[in-house]
Amino acid sequence: MPATSTANRIVSKLTEPLLKVKGLKKHFPIRGGVFGKTVGFVYAVDGVSFDVEPGRTMGLVGESGCGKTTVGRCILRLIEPTSGEIWFNGKNIVELKEEEMRKLRREMQVVFQDPYASLNPRWLVKDIVGEPLVVNHIVSTRTEIKDRVLPLLTRVGLSEDHLNRFPHEFSGGQRQRIGMARALALNPRFIVLDEPTSSLDVSVQAQTLNILKDLQSELHLTYLFISHNLSVIKHMSDTIGVMYLGKIVETGAKNDIFKNPVHPYTQALFSAIPIPDPERIPHRIVLEGDVPSPTNPPKGCRFGPRCPRASEGCDGEAEMVEVSSGHYVACHLAQ
Repeated sequence: MPATSTANRIVSKLTEPLLKVKGLKKHFPIRGGVFGKTVGFVYAVDGVSFDVEPGRTMGLVGESGCGKTTVGRCILRLIEPTSGEIWFNGKNIVELKEEEMRKLRREMQVVFQDPYASLNPRWLVKDIVGEPLVVNHIVSTRTEIKDRVLPLLTRVGLSEDHLNRFPHEFSGGQRQRIGMARALALNPRFIVLDEPTSSLDVSVQAQTLNILKDLQSELHLTYLFISHNLSVIKHMSDTIGVMYLGKIVETGAKNDIFKNPVHPYTQALFSAIPIPDPERIPHRIVLEGDVPSPTNPPKGCRFGPRCPRASEGCDGEAEMVEVSSGHYVACHLAQ
């Protein structure tokens, strides 16, 4: 086979998405009555699809309650999806059995939002970070744990002095670094970052984001970055998905989304970004009404009841259309 052909095959393989999510749904049952029968569902995630390429960051943004965290937990199968497909490195993990999924979890890790609640308050840092190594039978002795844990702590900006301390002895930013070190313990390829900086001070946020950037470059990590902070999403992401009430309404490259938001919800969301110029008056789009209940979402376009540009044609469900190369919008106006 010619060398150029082999090279093309290698490049093609490397650029294939590491993660493919197709039609993901998660409906939580609502129990009621004396016998606890299902009387309805919370449509937390209702048909989400996107791809994440190796070494890249997909930013998932939207207001609280839109389903961002549920998407991340379904991808890791911390909660079981109702339906849909989740392809990771060529495998549909929804179909994997428990033992197969346990092996795959070495490659898929998570950093949780609350840096204190996610750490065992009774354990020392060396035990918290070393737990994945012990559970997966990679190390067995105290010396081996220390030898593996110390480089992980150093990589996230901590030192040997922190090995024998408890979580309550650290600041919020340091606790989050401990969580990051634990996520790196098994050399994963993909990490879900569930609002990792939302509870941190601004200066500490910057440090944490820089560490995540450096780790991604050094270890060729792939991130799903979940946040409602648009400035953080812009700084961290390569591609962005905007969620509203369980659905992705717009997705594309970061620059396309920020320079040319097409969906009315995306435009309203971005108009709320503070502008550091006192002489420039921002054009704010103020949405009327409340977010509809996820137990009884609107038929047709989910954003229709609050959309300032809604018309009779918005009664049906909007399909994703490509408005520019790689930039997709679910809106009847775009069609």
